[in-house]
Amino acid sequence: MKEKILALLIAKFSGVRKDVLTHMARAFALQVATEDEAKALVEKITDAQVNEFVKEVRADVDKEVSESNKTFEANLKKKFNFVAKQTEPGGKGGKDDEPDPNDISAVIKAAVAEAVKPFQEELSGYKADNIAKARLQALNEKLNGCKDENFKSQTLKDFARMNFKDDADFNEYLTGKATDIETANQNVANDKLNNAGGSPLFSQKEESGISKGVAEYVESQKPGKDNFTGKEI
Repeated sequence: MKEKILALLIAKFSGVRKDVLTHMARAFALQVATEDEAKALVEKITDAQVNEFVKEVRADVDKEVSESNKTFEANLKKKFNFVAKQTEPGGKGGKDDEPDPNDISAVIKAAVAEAVKPFQEELSGYKADNIAKARLQALNEKLNGCKDENFKSQTLKDFARMNFKDDADFNEYLTGKATDIETANQNVANDKLNNAGGSPLFSQKEESGISKGVAEYVESQKPGKDNFTGKEI
């Protein structure tokens, strides 16, 4: 049942990480007995509820990282009876990024950092996904007012390949894009206005290159083409 619920969740919330939806599916599987009940349950779930669940998962990950740090360090000290080494006057030369093998504190710090690295990478992934999702939503809100479909399509295509160093960088991009959208909308309006009136009669060309109105007039002046005849007397 968990796999069926997971498939339903992925279909409805495609932008959410699969591991988060797996946690949800595992919990919901205990509450339903049939596939119909599973579908009904998933249909009731809102985006707000899923976002709240994502926050809870992130909080749990943060907590696990913190507790893992403390537990790992405590067990390491207990197992090897480590005692922090006092810094000797004058210190010891060497590279700052390489811990002294005789410095117990440095050894513990390096070991803890390596142990919690997977948790930190997972947490960074959550944050990056949420930031990307929020920025895409902000861009789509701007593009909703754009009347040029080609411009919208190209903007989204380019955005997928872009990177921003921070929120300020993204906000600057979004402000510039709003101006571009106004220009695109004005171009669309101008094109519609130019095409609305059609072509004047004498500007419509025949295959010979002569305007249609002139050609009709010349034809009417030929012998036998008396278009304006009076009553015979």
